[in-house]
Amino acid sequence: HRETSDDCRSCLECSRDNGCVRCPERLFLFLQREGISHHGTCLHACPAGHYGQRGKDINRCMKCRSSECEHCFSRDFCTKCKPGFQLYKGKCLTRCPEGTFAHQTDCLEDCLLAPLGEWSDWSACVRGGVNCGFRWGKQTRTRGAAPSGRLPEEQAAPLCPSHTETQRCRMQKKCPTERRNNKNGGLGRKKERKRLRLLANNNAGNTPNSTTDAAGEHGDA
Repeated sequence: HRETSDDCRSCLECSRDNGCVRCPERLFLFLQREGISHHGTCLHACPAGHYGQRGKDINRCMKCRSSECEHCFSRDFCTKCKPGFQLYKGKCLTRCPEGTFAHQTDCLEDCLLAPLGEWSDWSACVRGGVNCGFRWGKQTRTRGAAPSGRLPEEQAAPLCPSHTETQRCRMQKKCPTERRNNKNGGLGRKKERKRLRLLANNNAGNTPNSTTDAAGEHGDA
């Protein structure tokens, strides 16, 4: 049978119904289920979703435990995930865990692989969410990962979040409401001081007159 003879070219032992039964020393026996039986093939490398397990008598292709795993080192340790999944410590996840960063198909725990770019310019001086106010505010600048120069998607998704610095800054302008309040407050204080001076002068002028009038009354008497 031609199909059987083709399947048996790389085998040491072959069955008409089940294909390869035993493979040369360096090849792996890969068994595919066909209905209720298995069909064996001898391969140099195991297919996706499988890993090679070497044994004393025979090398076999074993299936990865996780269905999301495209290649695995052992049954429970994945080395490459299927599209749509991120690889983290041998597991295929739909999203990277907290404290890690997505890079291509992996979740990284640190940013040592990403050289940092230049600092951005300092932002406008802001206080309470607005760029006007009294005295002091804060301004920030950021520095992200330097462009890798490889693929556009790598540049669009740097390895690490941006670093941020914050510093104290003097507000460059006052808010319009503050200027009005300060102006009104200044006028009010001036009026109050003037009123106090007039009151003091009146009190000072009234005291001698009261004494003189009292003396005149005693003289007339």
